[in-house]
Amino acid sequence: MLAAMNVIELRQYRMRPGRTGELVELFEREFVEPQEAAGMTVLGQFRDLDDPHRFVWLRGFADMTARGRALPTFYDGPVWAAHRDRARATMADSSDARLLRPLGAVALPRHRPPVGAPPPDRFVAVTLWSFRDALPDAEPQMREKVVPLFGPSALALASLDADNNFPRLPVRTGDGHVAVITRHPGEDDYRAVRASIVLPEGIPEPAVLRLAPTPRSLLR
Repeated sequence: MLAAMNVIELRQYRMRPGRTGELVELFEREFVEPQEAAGMTVLGQFRDLDDPHRFVWLRGFADMTARGRALPTFYDGPVWAAHRDRARATMADSSDARLLRPLGAVALPRHRPPVGAPPPDRFVAVTLWSFRDALPDAEPQMREKVVPLFGPSALALASLDADNNFPRLPVRTGDGHVAVITRHPGEDDYRAVRASIVLPEGIPEPAVLRLAPTPRSLLR
């Protein structure tokens, strides 16, 4: 695992019908350890509970310089060359990606389940606000008054204003996002937490990604 993590990608792939499971199996068998050997951390992989044709995942880097080294190491390496055609065949669109930065410490389990492990009976939510150009004004209030409402284990992220140093993989810009990722024993637990939260005046209602962790996801 990386000692520090200051850059995180949130990636959402539109899958071809019926092929999400195929990518999950290929990803978890072939792509996790080689990406980490290249200098990144695979944080989490998820099925979208509202869209069976969407695969969501996150990976982290120490900083943008490390990202600029790690991505070509993996995507120009032998593992991606061996499996990229099969992986790409499962995807209809892989361009929805955001560059984010942590608003606090990133705490992860130390143990990743092995290939073939069963999927965890867990629920993960990504609560997502889009402030666009108003993010600099909104961020202090989000950091101080909203993020703490989700509990000490929440992973809070905000859009990173940085040039994409691996343009072969596009990233979204201009969204001004704040994302709060929380982990729960089940969706009822998340609903109870969310129902208890009263957002400060001026903070809009967020979008929510309802996610099921895949068997080898660290975030669960």
